[in-house]
Amino acid sequence: MESHCADALLSLTIPRPLLGFRLHVFCPSPRFPSSGPTVTPSLLCSSRRHQDGKLTAGGREKVKIKQKENVWSIDNELASKSAAEDKKGLGRRRKNVKTAKDSRRRRSGDSTVMVSSAMLMEIETVLQTQEPVIKPSWDTFTSSLCGIWKGVGAAFSPFTAELEPIDVGVQNEKLFDCYTLSHIEKTPSQGMVSLIHRKTHWVALNPFGEARKHAHASHRGAGSDKSTIPGNVILSGGDMEFDLPSYESFDLGHCEISEEDTMSMEPGLIFFEDGSYSRGPVNIPVGEQDESKYFLSPTYRFEQCLVKGCHKRLRIVHTIEFNEGGANISITRVAVYEEQWVCPVGISFGDDIPFDLKPISQRRRTQPSELAGSWKVFEVSATPIFGDEDVVEEGGPPLVYLCMQTLKKRSLSGACFGEEEVLDLNDVTVLWLPGGVTGYVDVNKEGTLCIGFSWYSDEGVNLVMERDYGVDGKLKEARLKSEVKRRWSESLLPESPSPESPLL
Repeated sequence: MESHCADALLSLTIPRPLLGFRLHVFCPSPRFPSSGPTVTPSLLCSSRRHQDGKLTAGGREKVKIKQKENVWSIDNELASKSAAEDKKGLGRRRKNVKTAKDSRRRRSGDSTVMVSSAMLMEIETVLQTQEPVIKPSWDTFTSSLCGIWKGVGAAFSPFTAELEPIDVGVQNEKLFDCYTLSHIEKTPSQGMVSLIHRKTHWVALNPFGEARKHAHASHRGAGSDKSTIPGNVILSGGDMEFDLPSYESFDLGHCEISEEDTMSMEPGLIFFEDGSYSRGPVNIPVGEQDESKYFLSPTYRFEQCLVKGCHKRLRIVHTIEFNEGGANISITRVAVYEEQWVCPVGISFGDDIPFDLKPISQRRRTQPSELAGSWKVFEVSATPIFGDEDVVEEGGPPLVYLCMQTLKKRSLSGACFGEEEVLDLNDVTVLWLPGGVTGYVDVNKEGTLCIGFSWYSDEGVNLVMERDYGVDGKLKEARLKSEVKRRWSESLLPESPSPESPLL
């Protein structure tokens, strides 16, 4: 009997080529069962007659190969039961897993958005074209920065924007918030420009985590307004606050030092007169990777600061790895600090000034709907001018400062994800953090890497700091933007008086 046999194999993993940067967060990806089709190879043979005497179409029939019986029948029964249970369990897991598309469709209206895709910003009207402005003075910048600052801080996951623990307590409990005390003063140097010395003390607290999660859990539980978690209080608005130790209950001057560094007119530092700044490298490694240094992963710290009202500021620190010559970008950590200026250095009356900043975990998260709409934007940009030779001079390349004023419209064109939803890393760009903070690391279609964050207040003012790198890895631009929301629509504007009507 002649037979012709063929085996069919299907490869389900097909690499997709990417151009320029490839961006992903440094976090183990969740293991979900594959939702794609599975192909089981089978053995098909053609013959003139089947064992049961029935012919198939074309005079050929399918032959089923009988498996060899095992004398250990008990093993066969156990194996078949285990296979059946695994098959049922796999079916249940596949049924319970929601895709990103289903999550967006089934989201409840009161759920909190944690991460989303990038928001689209379109220019509606140019109110003022770009004009040069005077470069900020270093002495003015240092005077805005120096002093004693009291603040709060927290760290967040770059994957889900969830609050992450920053320390472990005495009883091995996780602590999610911290109080900080920073001494920033100007010190003389050997050169023409003075240095800025910063020393920060800190203490960790809050073993409960984010108040929003416990508030939702208590409402889903017994349905009462009281929670069984000790040390918290639910306010009338449905928000929860924990009874955490106050700032004054700690002597932060004798606590652990979390950070001590020196800032100067270093390459990569772009500053503004109000004390805002963007700090990072001038060049990031982009290009072919040296195979002899495969074990090295260049890691950089990008620190950016926004100032509100001269006495409050917000700092965000992105820690980013650049692997494979910049082809893979891994965000390993996102830390946020809000600080309040207390007094100049060397004056002791700072302890008598009340501290009114709540821990970051006790704050509400800004939602995309609050940033959507039309904005009047005043922007100051700083562009480095690189010479023909790839040499970074002392103090960095010269900077050109420009300003412009526009009307822009911000809209969310992609996906939004809340808590406990299946995420696609390709859709995760913006982290919606507590306290009106949004952080993002994005690569646009032109291959420009943008590292930025914004600080929104209920008054309708949004402050933005962004830092761009080109496809060659060089610093391209840094932007400081002040955005004011247009709260009046055209239908609500007062009509212009007619010529007959008297003018008041």
